[in-house]
Amino acid sequence: MAVTEVEALIVGGGQAGLAMSEHLSKLAVPHVILERHRIAERWRSERWDSLVANGPAWHDRFPGMTFPGIDQDGFATKNQIVDYFVAYAKRIAAPIRCGAEVTALAAKTNSAGFRAETSNGVIETRNVVVATGPFQRPIIPSVVPVDSSIEQLHSAAYRNPGQLRDGAVLVVGAGSSGVQIADELLRAGRRVYLSVGPHNRPPRRYRGRDFVWWLGVLGEWDAKASAPGTEHVTIAVSGAHGGHTVDFRELATRGITLLGRVTHYQDGTMDFSPDLARNIALGDANYLSVLDSADAYVAAKSLDLPPEPAARKISPDPPCVTDPVANLNLDSAGIRSIIWATGYGLDFSWMKVDAFDDRGRPAHERGVSIVPGLYFLGLAWLSRRASPFIWGVWHDAEYLAGHIAARK
Repeated sequence: MAVTEVEALIVGGGQAGLAMSEHLSKLAVPHVILERHRIAERWRSERWDSLVANGPAWHDRFPGMTFPGIDQDGFATKNQIVDYFVAYAKRIAAPIRCGAEVTALAAKTNSAGFRAETSNGVIETRNVVVATGPFQRPIIPSVVPVDSSIEQLHSAAYRNPGQLRDGAVLVVGAGSSGVQIADELLRAGRRVYLSVGPHNRPPRRYRGRDFVWWLGVLGEWDAKASAPGTEHVTIAVSGAHGGHTVDFRELATRGITLLGRVTHYQDGTMDFSPDLARNIALGDANYLSVLDSADAYVAAKSLDLPPEPAARKISPDPPCVTDPVANLNLDSAGIRSIIWATGYGLDFSWMKVDAFDDRGRPAHERGVSIVPGLYFLGLAWLSRRASPFIWGVWHDAEYLAGHIAARK
């Protein structure tokens, strides 16, 4: 079998891979991108139909190109995001090969560098950038047996309400995906139960600015590490229906039954932790802390941004919070489907390289692996809070490209 040689190999043709390609091209580093499916495949086939970006179009993009044909304060649909990345790949003439999967990666035995086995042949390279993103392996907790009569699917497999069995739906997870899916199901006339765990709940807009703007000027996007115990805390925010602040009390008023975290399942009955009120209160505290920091920033900078006292109004807790459900017989509640909006794990099983810590996570510094010539890009907290997002990955890619170019 013929062997192709290249200076740098990028694995993954999503936002991380394209950002990496742009910066390598600017530094004249020969490279190729291998994408096992299509450009931005996860946006195409692992997101629900009505999904929109959680950040406004002026923010959720690369610096060199805006979203065409959309209000820059609006929120791009998933199809517009796919079109954006396809157009961007053409704009930068990205050397991408779609339909080419890397099935194994190992260090070369007779010289420095790596040998990648792919569905289209073997590639040998001095540098490898693993740009497969943070959404690799959907996690469904092993709570309800797979042979149960209840339909179970991860949010990555959810498309629309019509896909589900008739009946009520239990959505587990209070981040952006869980909240938006629960809201869509409610609007479709479904009876909805929503399990709410720990979360951050920023305001969609405050004093005339989007929350992403506030996190920027307050330095939150540049935070180098998450606070202890908050590594996996989700963010409840929505760009749906023009964008709005997530309010769990409002969801309850509209008919969603809020529940604590799922703890146990047996003989058709689901048990829930008595932590619902606490989780909502902590989300409120996070919400108010953003308002406090924003107000302090406005005062310090003497900005002409009008006060918004109504934003501090917190409604009373609904009955499902003051008198929470401890256990629920799913059949009696009419629940026929469970959607697990419970996040993702990493999967580097195809990598036969000693580049991981004792917990199986990439061992790196700002994406530079402990193995010379191996890099990771697009992971959560790779260098800062912004790392897994479109605008953040572009800057991380710039840093790694410089590192690769220096090795030539």
